[in-house]
Amino acid sequence: MNQPIFSSTPELNVEQRGPVLWLTITREERRNAMSHGVLAGMTQAILLAQNQRKIRAIVITGTGTKAFCAGADLQSAQAFTTDYSEPHGHLAQLLRAARASTIPLIARVNGACMAGGMGLMSMCDMAVAARHAVFGLPEVKVGVFPAQVLSVLQHLIPRRTLNEMCLTGEPITSAQALEAGLVNYVDDDMDDKLQWLLDRLLDKSPAAIRRGLYTLKKVESMAFEEAMSFTESQIALFTLTEDAKEGQQAFQEKRKPVWVGH
Repeated sequence: MNQPIFSSTPELNVEQRGPVLWLTITREERRNAMSHGVLAGMTQAILLAQNQRKIRAIVITGTGTKAFCAGADLQSAQAFTTDYSEPHGHLAQLLRAARASTIPLIARVNGACMAGGMGLMSMCDMAVAARHAVFGLPEVKVGVFPAQVLSVLQHLIPRRTLNEMCLTGEPITSAQALEAGLVNYVDDDMDDKLQWLLDRLLDKSPAAIRRGLYTLKKVESMAFEEAMSFTESQIALFTLTEDAKEGQQAFQEKRKPVWVGH
């Protein structure tokens, strides 16, 4: 059956463009602030994509040029939760889904990336930003703190930079974000750079990327000996894939590999 499994909503456009799944927040009038519907829809799309071998990358972005995502919608009466008895919040569930994804997530930061938007950007494996984009954690300005965002942000940038952003609430420029390692690239032609990055990803072994991303995420929180024990068994599994056999044979025959993806 080839019927589409992804569905869009008025707040989140879900579109498959060839091997890339695009998740676009369509709340431009609210600076693409996150609603509970946006978070739930994004979580569902990422989870569904894991079983679709033809999807090789997921791009997350917002509509327009002013904002990637302004964070939680503070105009909402229930901006942070809909049920205080529920231990798993919508943003937390999205961050969990992103963490478990073996499909690379790429943030297309088309404008202001603030508060919870920093969580969306940080949960991605790579990020490309427009020159005019700004990045900030302004939660202290409204009496709260970027708690959940820290789970995906704290290992991305230097601690002093993180402390300053959290405690002052003041934003940084795209150039500062690039210097801090928050994004991979900043470019005047963001979409051209994004496509360049996707092209460099999509011609590589799907099997190696899928298992490799799993390995990358697993070892991040491991101590050295635990990481060594885990990875010395993983490398053996890498070599057993059809892609590994094809890649080595293509190298020996001096030709471009034809990946089968498993």
